Amino acid sequence: MHRLSTTSSRSLRRAAAKAAKPTITRGAHKEIKFSNEGRASILKGVDVLANAVQVTLGPKGRNVIIEQSFGGPKITKDGVTVAKAITLKDKFENLGARLVQDVAQKTNEVAGDGTTTATVLARAIYSEGVKNVAAGCNPMDLAETITTTAEIAQVATISANGDTHVGNLIAQAMEKVGKEGVITVKEGRTIDDEIEITEGMRFDRGFISPYFVTDVKSQKVEFEKPLILLSEKKISALQDILPTLEIAAQSRRPLVIIAEDVDGEALAACILNKLRGQLQVVAIKAPGFGDNRKSILGDLAILTGGTVFTQELDIKLERATIDLLGSTGSITITKDDTIVLNGEGSKDAIVARCEQLRSLIADQTTSEFDRSKLQERLAKLSGGVAVIKVGGASEVEVGEKKDRYDDALNATRAAVEEGILPGGGVALLKASLQLATSSPSSGAGSSSAPVSPDAKPIPTANFDQELGVTIIRRAVTGPARAILNNAGEESSVIVGTLLSQYGTPDKFAWGYDAAKGEYVDMIKAGIVDPLKVVRTALVDASGVASLLTTSEACVVEALMRRRAQRVVWVVWEAWAVWVDSKRLIADVVEDWGLDCRQPVCSLDEEVMRTYACERR
Repeated sequence: MHRLSTTSSRSLRRAAAKAAKPTITRGAHKEIKFSNEGRASILKGVDVLANAVQVTLGPKGRNVIIEQSFGGPKITKDGVTVAKAITLKDKFENLGARLVQDVAQKTNEVAGDGTTTATVLARAIYSEGVKNVAAGCNPMDLAETITTTAEIAQVATISANGDTHVGNLIAQAMEKVGKEGVITVKEGRTIDDEIEITEGMRFDRGFISPYFVTDVKSQKVEFEKPLILLSEKKISALQDILPTLEIAAQSRRPLVIIAEDVDGEALAACILNKLRGQLQVVAIKAPGFGDNRKSILGDLAILTGGTVFTQELDIKLERATIDLLGSTGSITITKDDTIVLNGEGSKDAIVARCEQLRSLIADQTTSEFDRSKLQERLAKLSGGVAVIKVGGASEVEVGEKKDRYDDALNATRAAVEEGILPGGGVALLKASLQLATSSPSSGAGSSSAPVSPDAKPIPTANFDQELGVTIIRRAVTGPARAILNNAGEESSVIVGTLLSQYGTPDKFAWGYDAAKGEYVDMIKAGIVDPLKVVRTALVDASGVASLLTTSEACVVEALMRRRAQRVVWVVWEAWAVWVDSKRLIADVVEDWGLDCRQPVCSLDEEVMRTYACERR
């Protein structure tokens, strides 16, 4: 039986796609909504995203199940993970959702936690219709420095949504490596969670190019037992690193290049080898500047057992041997930092280097700036790295627990850096009482947002600015209300009770434990929030909300573009079918020995029907 080829039809479709795509893009027009209509559409998107994220807030927050393009569904209580997973069909609504996603992402990058709080605050402020955000709350006076392991565990526990095991494990890790030490969270291979202390170093430099990434999902480069080339100078020529690339290829080990900079032919060769799969390689800019950079490279050389190629060294880069390269157990590199674990340098050399740094720190002639840099180097070289290996019975369980560990770890670091506040939304709730305006008439509806008689008025120039202060005062009660609503409590009654206690001696940290359903001293009960998280969430949320409320027009690509694209594809498909039909007719004519001069339409319908059935 004769078989038709579909190659021509496919090629036509590919040609159609290439020809049609730029034409549609250039001809696309925009759809615009103005004023209240645009803001209403954006508010719908903000509400949808905030409702999905808000359910995860507090000790009784719910889980969210997210469909993934690969593998099974993901179950999480992490606010930023939920926010990232949401895309809305309506383009105007999606604008609002995208902006709140940016708030959550920014808060997560700065503070490492507080994404749900930031989302709730942004929605609360925007839904109230802020004309001009002018909040004057400064929570610095509420901060309390963390000094004990118990307080560290409290911060970690509350951010882990009440899981004391997570908090205690992070407290143990921080106690062993110090508050300046490095703690990482990885997926383990057992059912139980484990903590492992390894000798390592972390510095604030990441990969030069994203093409080096080995884990696309987490945007990281992870190597096991890599070779490490250390250079004080800039590397541009391919000949400088060619011998090192050959050494790594022959030994079948990854290669890490740490230099002042890597560009030109050298960088192109590294990327090309990585993309072709011929060699696992990554290039990193050396941390620090000037003499400090040289010293840090020396620390890395001692830690990894390698040699720094400097101008004073007689051996040039193109004559590098494997004995001059460093080595380490593993290395993890992101766009911002690098963690070196289990360096294969001499233990005695590392101890001697640490003693040298301590003597320089103790030297009275060392300036304060140099002393701070020396202390930082000593902490990185001697502190070690704690690795928390998260266990579980399934991949889904491990992923959900890892999210909680990440949140708790980030919150703990933020608390160590700036201090703590009473948790459960109480800090913002009490801070709302300090937001007053010079005009009492501006607090319309102030029954839901009372003001302390001791509050100093915030200077305002007009009624709109006074209204902005009032709206902020109401909005900052949103996180506490969301936590109480998730716990099934009557938020209005409890919030009113807490606000009425303001000013009472020993009642500043008084709040409501949503997990137990009782009023407690939040700090004594271990329910605390890092100041950095609360501050960052409030600043980010008020910033995007003020931008949204002052936006007067929204512009998106019109739906006509998609319709036009579908029409073009239908036309091309019809044309391709017609071409295939002509080929089919020609084959019938040839196979059946018919007269090629007769009109196509005069062919016997039965013959055509039979041949079409054979083709199918």
